[in-house]
Amino acid sequence: MTARRLDGARVAAQIREELASEVAVLAAAGCRPGLGVALVGDDPASAVYVASKTKACAETGIHSETARLGADATTAQVLDVVRGYNARADVHGILVQLPLPKQVDTEAVLHAVDPKKDVDGFHPENVGLLVQKRPRFVACTPAGVMELLRREGIDLRGQNAVVLGRSDIVGKPMALLLLHADATVTICHSRTRDLSAVTRQADVLVAAIGKAGFVRALHVKPGAIVVDVGINRITDEAEARELLSPKRFEGFRERGSALVGDVHAPQVEAVAGALTPVPGGVGPLTIASLLRNTVRSARWVHERSASD
Repeated sequence: MTARRLDGARVAAQIREELASEVAVLAAAGCRPGLGVALVGDDPASAVYVASKTKACAETGIHSETARLGADATTAQVLDVVRGYNARADVHGILVQLPLPKQVDTEAVLHAVDPKKDVDGFHPENVGLLVQKRPRFVACTPAGVMELLRREGIDLRGQNAVVLGRSDIVGKPMALLLLHADATVTICHSRTRDLSAVTRQADVLVAAIGKAGFVRALHVKPGAIVVDVGINRITDEAEARELLSPKRFEGFRERGSALVGDVHAPQVEAVAGALTPVPGGVGPLTIASLLRNTVRSARWVHERSASD
């Protein structure tokens, strides 16, 4: 058996195409959606992520701009950027690219974002609304996963779902969304006893722990749906040989690096019923969800102004 490929890139392209039509309508009505980004420091991965998001905005018709601060920026300087975006009517969504440098108070910065512009879904007010099943903005990666499952026709009602990872950004909101979809949810983490015995009960397994190739065939129930949220860059040849298919390993030898998920794909695709690839799985959906939240915010602003 070879697992069915859950093509996140294809679904993300569909979402962006749908959003482009809505953006055109809003722009014609004088409300072009706008995204304000705060990029602090010189983390290479963060720079790549922001560039990808900026490109996706341009392709969809969303205005975006990025405030760049140095690695020595203070909390006060980052707060100034956020408050500036809060005050602007042409900025409907605010993205603070994480991680922030150690000297910056991340919690204070995220709490300073206007909850009605918090398109990352990290503000406590939006987290609380999600808990109450009254979501305004939902963290982009879990939201993207749910959209993928929906468009792939996967009915979650009554399914046993296991989330591997308990971060505020992915694990916890992912578990809540699965719960709201009527799945029976278990969250696993570093202290979970007999981990593989728990994960093998999952009809749907979401891996989000940030460890390259951690999930093996022994963790997966035959026929399960496996969603790989991890994005890990590997450069060690021995690790690459162990984690990559022969075809991908040849690409690794040419480039000297490769992206892999938290799932050992060659092992798991022989057991699972469906699997998201890395790259091309959840990553594009995260960006599509960010765009969708920004457009949603602009639409709400437009609707309020039209009713005044």
